[in-house]
This record gives sequence, structure tokens and C-alpha cells, in this order.
Amino acid sequence: MLIDVHGHCVRTREIPYCTSGKPFVWPELLLEMHREAGVDRGVLMPIIGPENASVIQSNEEILEIADASQGHFIPFCNLDPRMLFNHPNADFGFLLEHYKSKGCRGVGELTANLSFTDPRVLNFLAHVERSGLPLTFHIATREGKTYGLIDEFGLPRLETVLQSFPGLRFLGHSQAFWSHISADVTLETWGGYPRGPVQPGGRVVELMRRYPNLHGDLSAGSGFTAVSRDPGFGYEFFDEFQDRLLFGTDVCQEQNRTSVLINLRDFLAAGLAEKRITRTVYDKITHLNAMRLLELT
Repeated sequence: MLIDVHGHCVRTREIPYCTSGKPFVWPELLLEMHREAGVDRGVLMPIIGPENASVIQSNEEILEIADASQGHFIPFCNLDPRMLFNHPNADFGFLLEHYKSKGCRGVGELTANLSFTDPRVLNFLAHVERSGLPLTFHIATREGKTYGLIDEFGLPRLETVLQSFPGLRFLGHSQAFWSHISADVTLETWGGYPRGPVQPGGRVVELMRRYPNLHGDLSAGSGFTAVSRDPGFGYEFFDEFQDRLLFGTDVCQEQNRTSVLINLRDFLAAGLAEKRITRTVYDKITHLNAMRLLELT
């Protein structure tokens, strides 16, 4: 069984994706791609942030798409820390409880281009922690011309929020997060997809060992590259953190059929076939961890 914990889709096909000029994946196409790849269920996260979108989406659209999918799509809600009058004491509690009552199983993808330690972000994270919902985040290396919560090289701000909100289950995602799996990441490479053998002492490993509330969203080129660049390390990483790693794809466009839709799936399957991971580890990463974290039946 495969549960994809990182997905997006939009209904409109008329406005192209902002980085490619081609349509963003729509619900029927994503469902077709999931079936083609053997994905049994998939999380949908609303695209609400202006930083990286040519179409702004509502939580209600995602709920409607999920309702029409006969249980295939699992809705997350998404809120921006600047909502509700853009101040650090905004009460997000009633909104989170509303969307939780509608069936949302998590929050994200949080992509606001604000510092992890901005008072508005800290306020929002406190409300998410109280809601009991997990949260998926995207990290940015800078302010402007990008999207995601801003950190510094070495991820000190991420560590601050991991310490500050021990009850909030974070799902780490993005190039700036996964590049830190290796100790040899540099200022020049931490926003990209470093390759080659993984050097011991990477910050992601350190943070996951230190903070049990940090989980790994293995989606996209960032997650896949982190674990496949050095397969021996990758399979050991799966084993060590088998209870906190989750399968995902981050499909955005139709051309992802031959990349993020299948790359991690095939790497996990190869590890199982070659006895580099056990069936228990495989099952946890592909679906059991998602079922537990998102309280799925």
C-alpha cells in the first residue's frame, strides 16, 4: 500500500504553473497518475500563498475535491500566519477547529516567506500545536524571489521551533531541509540538490535524533535525492528513523510521471527486494506511519 503525504492539484487548467508555462495538475489527472503508480491514497494541500502561485486556492476547494474522490484524497487545511489582521496575537484556533471538523488531517504546506521565528509564525505554530494536527513546512534560504519559511544555514531557526513546540509534529520538506542530511552541505549548495556520498554529522540526522516531533516528508526531488544519493546511507537512514519517515511525491505537473511520481516508490521497492530494508520498515514508510500520524482508518 502507498499513501502519498504530499500532493497538490487545482481545478483550473487555463492558468499555467508560474515556473513552467504548463498547466498545474488537476484532480482527475492526479487521480489517474496515482492509479498508474499504485498510490492508494494521497494528501492534498491547498496552495494559498502568493509567493509561489499563479492561482490562489481555498481550503474549501480542496475539501470539495476530496469529498468527490470517494476517499482517495486526504485533505489538509492551509492558513497563512498573516491572516486575521496580520498581527502576532491572531486567534487561529476557531479556524483550525473548523477545518478539523470538516475532515482535514493536517496543516500545510506552510510556505509563507517569513522567518521561522517571526512572532506571527510562532503564534500560528502555537495554535497548530494546540489543534493536535501535524504540519508540513517548506524552508527558504532567503527573503524574496522564493517561498517558504526563512532559516539560516545550519537550520538554527528550525531547531528553535522544534524546541518551542514539542507537541507539534513537524513534517520536514524542501531542498533547504534535505540538503542538510549531509555534513558537507555548503552555503552554495543548501538551496539545491547536493549529490554524492553523505558525510556523517548532517543536521537533519542530528535534529531527528534530538527532537522526536520532527518527521521526514520524503517527497519531491529533495527528499528522494537525500536518500538515494548514497543508497547505503539512505537505507540505513530508513531503518533508524523508520517510525518518522513518510512516502510522498509532490507531483505538480503531468511530466512528473517519470520522476517524482515513481522515483521514491522504486527506490523503496528495490531496497525491499534486495533485503536492504525489512518489510516492516517498508510498510511503515509507505503507509503505516501516515495512517498513524493522520489518524486514518
